[in-house]
Amino acid sequence: MLHMFGFERAAVLVSDLYFIDPNPLPGQESPERGVRLEVRLLDRGELHGSIYSAQPIGVGRPVWRADLLESVDSPGSLNRAHHHPQFGEQWDPGHRVFERAMRADPPQWVGDQLADLEGIVKRAGLAVDDALARDAVSVRGAAAEIMATVARLLAGVAAGELAVAPTGEPDSPPLVSARVGWL
Repeated sequence: MLHMFGFERAAVLVSDLYFIDPNPLPGQESPERGVRLEVRLLDRGELHGSIYSAQPIGVGRPVWRADLLESVDSPGSLNRAHHHPQFGEQWDPGHRVFERAMRADPPQWVGDQLADLEGIVKRAGLAVDDALARDAVSVRGAAAEIMATVARLLAGVAAGELAVAPTGEPDSPPLVSARVGWL
């Protein structure tokens, strides 16, 4: 399930995620599940028809990511929760940052981070223009709704309704790679 909060130039996207990495980091060999949140830049496309036509919207460059993840065999632990303050040119996330506060109260931690959108943008190596400065105010105004969305998705993961493994055919080999979710 994907939720998007769009502003003038920035968007906050939140989705459940189930993931099996075929080349895991040491200690992360088991599948993981949880909620991923990204701050992205929006691209407004040219209208294809009249002034009444649908507005093309591109969800573009990633700026920041929070992974509220846990190993499938440790439900409720958020033992793999981390965030990525930067992305590379190919949209690959930069280094992982683990913070204990992410596990204690994930929705509140997300809200605290989003309260400083300008700082997120600057730490990502981007300039804060007038539109992003206005978005910072708007994101703070939407923080409670974003935090509630994160909490609902985490509850759905805990209940086994979201971030679930794909089902294979009977007698098929076990999955060695999977990514289920929008983000």
